[in-house]
Amino acid sequence: MGIYFTYILQSELSGKLYKGHTQDLATRLKSHNQGKTKSTKSGIPWRLIYSESFTDRDSAVEREKYFKTAAGRRWIKKHLFD
Repeated sequence: MGIYFTYILQSELSGKLYKGHTQDLATRLKSHNQGKTKSTKSGIPWRLIYSESFTDRDSAVEREKYFKTAAGRRWIKKHLFD
């Protein structure tokens, strides 16, 4: 058990977004910015623009999946960029 996070990063280089989940947000962000994650290596540096916390991993994964849908992308645009 523990706390789980769903997070959204934005590349300061390209403006692209990355959505993920983790138990340790600070360490995960550092990992992204050190180039240890293949899918985000080309967008360094990344900054955290949003996160939510959950008490179970399944909920965090479901929220991450939602953010990757068309409806989730609309939610992100409305709540983070309007």
